[in-house]
Amino acid sequence: MIRPLSLLLASVLLFSPLLAQQVPGKEFVVITGGPSLIEWEKFKKIPHDHWWANFVHASRIRLEELRRQNGPDAFITWLVYKPSYIRRGERQEKRNLLADIESVQKKFNLHLVFFSDQKELIDYLNGGSRSHPRAEWKIADLEYFGHSNRACFMFDYSNQIDSGSKAWLHETELVQINRQDFAPRAFIKSWGCHTGESMSRLWRKATGQRMIGAVGSTDYSGSDAPGWHPGLGSANGRWVQ
Repeated sequence: MIRPLSLLLASVLLFSPLLAQQVPGKEFVVITGGPSLIEWEKFKKIPHDHWWANFVHASRIRLEELRRQNGPDAFITWLVYKPSYIRRGERQEKRNLLADIESVQKKFNLHLVFFSDQKELIDYLNGGSRSHPRAEWKIADLEYFGHSNRACFMFDYSNQIDSGSKAWLHETELVQINRQDFAPRAFIKSWGCHTGESMSRLWRKATGQRMIGAVGSTDYSGSDAPGWHPGLGSANGRWVQ
């Protein structure tokens, strides 16, 4: 019995590097939508985005947590909707907001990807990056910070047109996301308003993964508190998946 056992151990040692290469890596993904323009919002009873970094700051807190929880070598990707920050910076802040976003990327050693439309976002989710292709790096965590309603993420709400959006990811488009993009039991959460009312159900149907979403609005105020995350915006609101 000794000789066959020795051969078995030798075979395991010989092929273990190959097996290790076949185990997929984990990618952590945060998606950040853009802010509205105050020139339209200031006349509303409940205006949005007095601060341009409303969603950027919330994302920053979560990105810092992901880095701390998963270590310095974890592959963390930050997907940011670029056109809204260019427009808000030029028209209202009068400065380059992309530089501020890039400073967060450098501080936490993130893989920063700017996207400009829904197709670019889905292409990244399905394909990954050149150095970390999706076939080898599965999404273990995906979270969205931005405007949304019950049926879609609205990347540019009240930024190009008043009280509307021209760039979104709609629940009917979720079937374009490959089910194989995700690690088993991935953590997926939308920190936007109302997505638990319909989009979470369609997300699961399309991808096979649960997405936590809010019934009711979410509240991005109080963002200076340590360990803060957006909360529910109404007394009868709740998180569902």
